[in-house]
Amino acid sequence: MADRALRGMQLGAKSLETEDGIVFADRLQRRYQCQNGHIFAVTMSADSEPPATWECKCGAKAEYLGEAEPEEKKRKKPQRTHWDMLLERRSEEELEVLLQEQLEVLRRGELRDGVAYRR
Repeated sequence: MADRALRGMQLGAKSLETEDGIVFADRLQRRYQCQNGHIFAVTMSADSEPPATWECKCGAKAEYLGEAEPEEKKRKKPQRTHWDMLLERRSEEELEVLLQEQLEVLRRGELRDGVAYRR
């Protein structure tokens, strides 16, 4: 009966820990060039000292080219609100006119559910 308690868990295959609150180390791309002309980058910790040589995928020794520029993270655009999208279609003066028209319809008591008032 005890073997049925963990059915489907696949012990050791999956971790129950989350990555919440983990701060990852800063990384840099270190560039190397081998004698065959291959240029490649190796990701390393920003505070590590890069080795002078690294083995290329072709098997030749590659020399360190120097410090590479850190990659800039893509910045997210601020989220567009309904108001932002509305202002893309109409000016504030046009919106003021529409508001006054709808207030007049409301004051006359002509508003009904499910009816489009603006033509």
